[in-house]
Amino acid sequence: MEKQFQLSAYDYPLPEENIAQHPADCRDQSRLLVLDCVADSMAHRRFADITELLRPGDLLVVNNSRVFPARMFGRKESGGKVELLLLHYPETREAPAGGAHLHAAEVLALLKSSKRPKPGSSLFFGQKLQATVLELFPDGKVRLDLHFSLPQGQNLADLLARHGQMPLPPYIKRPQGTTGGDFERYQTRFAAHTGSVAAPTAGLHFSDELLATIRNREVTLATVTLHVGYGTFAPVRSDNILEHRIHAEYIEVSTETALAMNRAREEGRRVWAVGTTTARALEYCADVQGKVAPFRGACDLYIVPGYRFRVVDNLVTNFHLPQSSLLFLVSALAGRERILAAYARAIELGYRFYSYGDAMAILTRPR
Repeated sequence: MEKQFQLSAYDYPLPEENIAQHPADCRDQSRLLVLDCVADSMAHRRFADITELLRPGDLLVVNNSRVFPARMFGRKESGGKVELLLLHYPETREAPAGGAHLHAAEVLALLKSSKRPKPGSSLFFGQKLQATVLELFPDGKVRLDLHFSLPQGQNLADLLARHGQMPLPPYIKRPQGTTGGDFERYQTRFAAHTGSVAAPTAGLHFSDELLATIRNREVTLATVTLHVGYGTFAPVRSDNILEHRIHAEYIEVSTETALAMNRAREEGRRVWAVGTTTARALEYCADVQGKVAPFRGACDLYIVPGYRFRVVDNLVTNFHLPQSSLLFLVSALAGRERILAAYARAIELGYRFYSYGDAMAILTRPR
């Protein structure tokens, strides 16, 4: 087996102190490691300096998915505590006429409790929100039917905001969701369409002021939607990474964005993807000639070394977990050895890793 396909080839040591527990004081003041794949060089900047890398005519594409408060704490009928992580945004339906609840929604979730509840039992998350357990799975997942009532003018998002917490990843080892800032800082400034259970974290570095500066430099902004699912972070268990299967996630690439992409490529302008989620959405919708078509549906594109990028020139991204599918993707763009060397240097210089950490700009077309 080639080394680039061996899971062990994507391991690296990371001291715990390099794992960011809080966001930077200001969004655009996180650090930025600039990795120039043409010159095979590294530079170290502040994220706000990305304006010096962008030039008029560049197309900057961002993921406008919005994270919802997917972590919920409640109790079982017995009174025992239960924790849920909803794995997708519930789709609301009207409850049957004459029912005790106005609305219902079926959802898949991860469940934690001292003793697993039985199918048919109820879980309670406040006066207006409860769930019935429909099915238990061996991997800790459960299928639930949520029941809730809503005051006039409110929707499910309002209810989850009251009863849920932001789904910060487990490597953030502080009380999850209790810091008031998490509801604002674990959300990008262009978040618009609710559906993610984790933030598209590369976008967290853009402040309103920075976005205004970028627009003033005649850089075109476009959006895609990819709702980040739990499967993105599922551990890779195959020694041969080609045997891993990535979970499908919902994406939407609009006609407007497809036209902007195709126009930029026809005119020889550079395309920047903000985040691996954006890169996957764009690449999934591009044909072998690099023409992007509008699309709405499931995306299961799995990018590993050997993949030839069709439309993405440069990538803004965070630092990713060892042996993760996201690390495979950036290695496919920049080269595994170059990425691991950059990570080693970042650790040496005290960069902050993962969701609330610092950023990289990977340039395959620096000029």
